[in-house]
Amino acid sequence: MIITVVGLGLIGGSFCKAIKEKTEHTCLGIDLSEDVIERAISEKTIDGECKDLSVSDITIVCLYPEATVEFILNNRDKFKKGSIVTDVCGIKEYVVSSVKDAVTDCGAIFIGAHPMAGREFSGYAYALSDLYDNASFIMTPENAPEDAVSTLEELVLSLGFGKVVKTTPREHDEIIAYTSQLAHIVSSAYIKSPTLQKEVGFSAGSFKDLTRVAKLNEDMWTSLFIKNKEPLIFEIKEIIERLSEYLTSLENEDSDTMKELLKNGRILKEKSIEKNK
Repeated sequence: MIITVVGLGLIGGSFCKAIKEKTEHTCLGIDLSEDVIERAISEKTIDGECKDLSVSDITIVCLYPEATVEFILNNRDKFKKGSIVTDVCGIKEYVVSSVKDAVTDCGAIFIGAHPMAGREFSGYAYALSDLYDNASFIMTPENAPEDAVSTLEELVLSLGFGKVVKTTPREHDEIIAYTSQLAHIVSSAYIKSPTLQKEVGFSAGSFKDLTRVAKLNEDMWTSLFIKNKEPLIFEIKEIIERLSEYLTSLENEDSDTMKELLKNGRILKEKSIEKNK
């Protein structure tokens, strides 16, 4: 197959590297930066620059949400008939509702997707061929032809993904608001304590775990947050309510309540670990 990756940043570049290292498919690239294209060609990350989308059997658009929608709509009549067009955005309702019908009307097949992998760095320079090893690949097929869904599933599994999860755009966005977006907001808020200036020599694993994703791309994450605001607002209100329970127990020196809160959290985590085995 001929696979075109649009946007050779961390995610797109990692797709290209995985495709070239782990499959026999031809990989073409599209990027606004000629320097990135030239570097990717010289490093054999891609076979060349894509000049004509109609040659691509699968097009993977690896851009921010608004840019993804814009690119797909602007090029919808250029995709090969019967080819698969997919994205990697961390929100699905906005993207799918904006492009699916337009792509379908032009004879191609759109399948929303979200690879659950990343780093606290961005850009082609940080792309890795093994970024997706054992990661989850979420798909929102929405009545896409089964053979197209199977083709995309087989491709991503060959790139190292550990499993494919199929869901609806709405369910995806509701769950991702909790598992990903809220975690980034909490990390960003936590790092703003004035005590941060004194942490050197006093921090270990727990501090590093909780603050790792505070080193984020604010442009991308702002877009993701705003486009998924309702589920995210719900999760923020939920955690504020939970935190207030801990705060109240501390203020009242209520050891029994604090112990119960901690116990309940531990039990929920243990159940979560068991469920994911």
